[in-house]
Amino acid sequence: MKKFQRASALAATILVLTACSGTGQDDDGDSGEDADLTIAVVTHGAPDDAFWTVVQNGAERAGDDLGVAVEYNSSDDVVRQAELIDTAVSQEVDGIVVSMADPDGLREAVTAAVAAGIPVVTINSGLDQSAEYGALTHVGQSETIAGEAAGERFKELGAGKVICVVHEAANIGLQQRCDGATEGFGSEVETLQVDGTDRGTVAETVLAELQSDESADAVLALNADVALGAVQAVQDAGREVTVGTFDLSSDLLAAVEDGSVEFAIDQQPYIQGYLGVQFLYLKGINGNDVGGGQPVYSGPAFVTKENAAEVAEYADNKTR
Repeated sequence: MKKFQRASALAATILVLTACSGTGQDDDGDSGEDADLTIAVVTHGAPDDAFWTVVQNGAERAGDDLGVAVEYNSSDDVVRQAELIDTAVSQEVDGIVVSMADPDGLREAVTAAVAAGIPVVTINSGLDQSAEYGALTHVGQSETIAGEAAGERFKELGAGKVICVVHEAANIGLQQRCDGATEGFGSEVETLQVDGTDRGTVAETVLAELQSDESADAVLALNADVALGAVQAVQDAGREVTVGTFDLSSDLLAAVEDGSVEFAIDQQPYIQGYLGVQFLYLKGINGNDVGGGQPVYSGPAFVTKENAAEVAEYADNKTR
């Protein structure tokens, strides 16, 4: 966890230095002369996804703060995502922020961008491939470390068997969360594949699993909406099952507050969008390389009943 502490301190220091020394903007909010930059942000989420809305808000706030033009696009189709990166390269943008849920599918597009002289920062997914593909750094959480933290929390809560609910089969980061949970829990965590596009279907699938395996007394969801489907399944099962999850939403935080979800692991997506743009801004105006060859961790940060109300205020603003 020491890497997490060092990287978090680095990110915080950069934010403080930016606040103290100015952003490249004039007092009236217009962009400064040295900040005539365009940064493309290409993520793998659906355009209306609540999680990715927070990432987008962070990226666009960084653009406003720094006087940078931010062009945000997303697609849950890796082929389309690669096309968006290629388009950004053809437009000769000054930097590209990209999430890589399917790193193999984006290898050619990302390495081509780097070869064209466009600096790249990866965020959210693709930590293990980021440096290999030539990115300056990666902003996100180690899914393995975060999964270990979840497993440790279930162990502390006295769980006997954990079901890890996977809602995107091709997302390497989700499997890393489940594998990490196994390490942290100290025994095998069983994975359950669900259709993450429909909460009702999630509830039905999780309920069937709980009914067929009465030894399962804990469910780890990998996003907020799946967690709410799991809560419905637990209520329908009519027995004590602990639910924990990754990621946040206003509805999810309400479930944490009322105790139906024990904890949520927040990877702080707003930071991912904001710092991705900020790091490329620093590269563009001053040639800075952030990270020292290591990722900058944005999480894991735990949200429990004790702090859920405070975090909910930010979630209502779509910044957490």
